[in-house]
Amino acid sequence: MSDVLTPYQRRKNMQNIRSKDTKIEVILRKALWKKGYRYRKHYDKLPGHPDIVLTKYRIAIFCDGEFFHGRDWQVLKSKLMNSNNSDFWISKISRNRERDDEINKQLIYAGWNVVRFWGNDIKKSTEECVKVIEDLVFEIKFEDKDSYEE
Repeated sequence: MSDVLTPYQRRKNMQNIRSKDTKIEVILRKALWKKGYRYRKHYDKLPGHPDIVLTKYRIAIFCDGEFFHGRDWQVLKSKLMNSNNSDFWISKISRNRERDDEINKQLIYAGWNVVRFWGNDIKKSTEECVKVIEDLVFEIKFEDKDSYEE
């Protein structure tokens, strides 16, 4: 199966895929800002450069796109098997998933809380995503309060 786009069209298409300030990141950031949370964007002092970091609470938030981070990987993988350039895409997405796991482990080992949201979850239920973060902040505050009392 050949590509339906010309090389020029494919190039333009791929150039428009952003790695920073994606629509899903901006939606979540605006919701957090509105709730009064202050954060860092693409914090380069942490492995994986999390999309949003609440340094005060040591929370690293990643906003993952479904395709490039392999949501429902077994279903996506079977679809990719029949697609154009399947070996490239399967190895790329597999490596992305492995890297995500490695980064999660590094951050957790360093004492950070890691939260990952899928793009469609952010778009469809932003308030639920914010609630997950608020619950984690509350839990962290509660743990800190307990440690002071001991």
